[in-house]
Amino acid sequence: MKMDALRGLHGTLGLRNVRTYLQSGNAVFEAASADADGHGEALERRILRDHGFGVAVAVKTAKAMAAVLASNPLLGKRGVDPAFLHATFLVRPVGRPSLAGVELPLSKGEEAVLVGDVVYLYCPNGYGISKLNNTLFERKLSVQVTTRNWRTVAALEAMARGEAPGP
Repeated sequence: MKMDALRGLHGTLGLRNVRTYLQSGNAVFEAASADADGHGEALERRILRDHGFGVAVAVKTAKAMAAVLASNPLLGKRGVDPAFLHATFLVRPVGRPSLAGVELPLSKGEEAVLVGDVVYLYCPNGYGISKLNNTLFERKLSVQVTTRNWRTVAALEAMARGEAPGP
């Protein structure tokens, strides 16, 4: 979906000041209601109706995005290069998700830590070749997910605070 179409779609739902980040399908917007789950569900229905494909839409408030940044247990850990950090967002999980008892196919140096509804990943060999992917977490946790690299997470959080995204 083109980003102008994505911005327009948000507008049809009454969402304001819609800004997209790169060509990534990520958008930041203002809304009268802080009902993140309700906005996500409305966006999913509109995308399906107007564009014919079903996608899981994760919506976070600015406060929640700030918490995602602050809660990463891998950030600042010795030997961890932020360029290889990712956040896998669980889309409207039911109950309290847990990785307890889940056997993860970790490659050398990889880590995965679930905090709330976000799995923080460190994939030093590259996310593209890691087995810690959306399909794995959807299967193991029985919830739809979406993953963003750490640079994108930080940029979206800055945009939510009204700042321009970093380089």
